[in-house]
Amino acid sequence: MIENLDSLKINFDTEGLWVLNITLAIIMFGVALGITIEDFKRLFKNPKILFTGIFSQFILLPFVTFIFIKLVNPMPSIALGMMMVAACPGGNISNFMTQMAKGNAALSISLTAFATLVSLIMTPFNLSFWGNLYAPTAEILQTVELDPLELVKLVTLILGIPLIIGMFVRKFKEALAHKLQKVLKPLSLVIFMLFIVIAFYDNLNIFMNYVHYVLILVIAHNLLALLLGFYFAKAMKLSYKDQKTLSIETGIQNSGLGLLLIFSFFNGLGGMALLVAFWAIWDIFSGLALATYWAKQKTKN
Repeated sequence: MIENLDSLKINFDTEGLWVLNITLAIIMFGVALGITIEDFKRLFKNPKILFTGIFSQFILLPFVTFIFIKLVNPMPSIALGMMMVAACPGGNISNFMTQMAKGNAALSISLTAFATLVSLIMTPFNLSFWGNLYAPTAEILQTVELDPLELVKLVTLILGIPLIIGMFVRKFKEALAHKLQKVLKPLSLVIFMLFIVIAFYDNLNIFMNYVHYVLILVIAHNLLALLLGFYFAKAMKLSYKDQKTLSIETGIQNSGLGLLLIFSFFNGLGGMALLVAFWAIWDIFSGLALATYWAKQKTKN
């Protein structure tokens, strides 16, 4: 059965792709409604935090993921799925989790916004660079003829434009932005979760037959990302609140974007889609569990 995994195709139609497109754009727009230019200014006034957050997400995580892949040697499509996860920016739900964990919510929102802008370049770069550096995944990239420019265009459309529009609304219609944010944040999360559930239901047989190939890998990879963010922030001598924030920002990836890119450019490649789809569910569970644990801790600096 494992021989068929790389040629496996997930059932996903054009309508489903449009729903995912719109859902991700709405989620990003909802996050952007809480972002101001001042948030960016605060980041640039503290370049150490900015460097730590961006370096952790876009340099360390892809590098550590590559080393992990070399050690465990998963199927090529699964390995490329792991690279896709590592190449994506932090997930938008990380803001909610950081607040719940008594982390630095303002830093989380600011980093999400800045990482989204950086991802317009770094997501295509990391996927192409690390994917081509590993022979089994390089073969897949050659067969799909991944166009980095088209990838940049899609990421800009789904993340960049909603970010700019949301910030524009926040600046000129602040009262409206607050009202919309209260509705959009929970609504978009519910829609995204429903989308994942429906997608799994339509592919239930595939999931039941193959999930054991990615189960341990996703859990281990996610744990690695959470620890990486936390201990790199600790090594950079950031506060405990910031350590929690960087852990969540690094460990909770925008797997929805990853799925969109897989269905747009890789035709729903089986192992790749399976890994990223399971990550989309698992990192919400692990993030909420970690945030709950930190929420119950006594406050410390």
